[in-house]
Amino acid sequence: MFVFVETTVDIMDFTGDTEFLYEDTIEFDSGANLQKVALVTLIKDAVFLFPERDAEGIEETILLGTEEDGVRISGFFLDDNELIFTNEKPYVIYGFAGVPPNKTLAINPGARIHFHSQSGIIVARDGTLKVNGALSTTEELENEVIFEGDRLEPLYDDVAGQWAAIWLTAGSINHEINYATIKNASVGIIMDSFNNASNGATLKINNSKVFNSSNTALLGTTASIEATNSIFHNSGQSAVVARLGGDYNFNNCTISNYWNGSFRQDPTLLISNAIPNTEFTADLTAANFTNCIIYGDRNLELALLDDGTSTFNFKFENSLLRFNDSSNSFDGIPAYDFSNISLYNQCILNVDPLFEEVAAFKLRIDNTGGANGIGDPASVTATDISGTTRSTSTVSGEGPDAGAFESSDLSGT
Repeated sequence: MFVFVETTVDIMDFTGDTEFLYEDTIEFDSGANLQKVALVTLIKDAVFLFPERDAEGIEETILLGTEEDGVRISGFFLDDNELIFTNEKPYVIYGFAGVPPNKTLAINPGARIHFHSQSGIIVARDGTLKVNGALSTTEELENEVIFEGDRLEPLYDDVAGQWAAIWLTAGSINHEINYATIKNASVGIIMDSFNNASNGATLKINNSKVFNSSNTALLGTTASIEATNSIFHNSGQSAVVARLGGDYNFNNCTISNYWNGSFRQDPTLLISNAIPNTEFTADLTAANFTNCIIYGDRNLELALLDDGTSTFNFKFENSLLRFNDSSNSFDGIPAYDFSNISLYNQCILNVDPLFEEVAAFKLRIDNTGGANGIGDPASVTATDISGTTRSTSTVSGEGPDAGAFESSDLSGT
């Protein structure tokens, strides 16, 4: 027998704090045998955002597409007075919180956003998302913006797929995500753009972590994405997908996959100028990965799918790649000619980066690993994701490192 208990508490009836432990009991009385089961839950004061219901009980929805051929999802558009998220209280979102056209959702440093199952944020055409996190100095990540599910029990700390996604729809513009952690989603970030570059559908990700997504950490479709000092780690499929062309520039990023929640078939990084098994194709104008780590526990962690119809431009420089073609299946395919310096310049293959602890999402690298000292001093970021100054040495093996973190001696950890 399962007994489910839900409680609604006015926090001001009990405390002036923003959170506390609420305790109660269930009593089972059978004659002289009285038994009690303790109930303990954490109560947090929060801002709850959810779709309204009309007089007939019909829930508010957001239309995707046109009335003729579109679909509706559970959601609502944020009012003007809801377009700034602060760090005063956590936010709990049911359904999709929509950013209206020509509006900006600004999220302040230290904000905490929790999503119910199948919920997320969606940004309409000409809408903008600005995540304004900042570098933190404590383990509490006091200045970082954190997106995660609304289950607060320790059991759910690392359960993927608890909520849907941050969805930046085609035509939305000028997105920036700084110092954010996006965890346990189905897809961490979806960036759609079927506009040409002059329309400015853009996403810039800096010093951020997207990990433990049941599907994909970052999914770009004909998108324009720039990412620096960021981590895309552990996904049920590819960690990063750049499909149907677009323009992508990644510098000092770690793209890694050691997923063990199910069988994974896809490589950690997939780049394509088409959508497989469809007639859709578009130019891949650029896919540049500089000072990056692309690694995982599969032999082949990179897939380059050129349909031969549209432009397919890519380049890896000063990066560590996992591509162990033990059966020589890719011999003679130009895209995988790792001796071609116009495609692969100063890259290292199949040397373990020696991450600190991949299962715990700790992606610091050891100073004896494959990413140590292989970065280009002229193009690396000045500091890493933790604020550590990068090496400026040009001596081989002593230069800056690839990936989001500068290396350190992890032998004692």
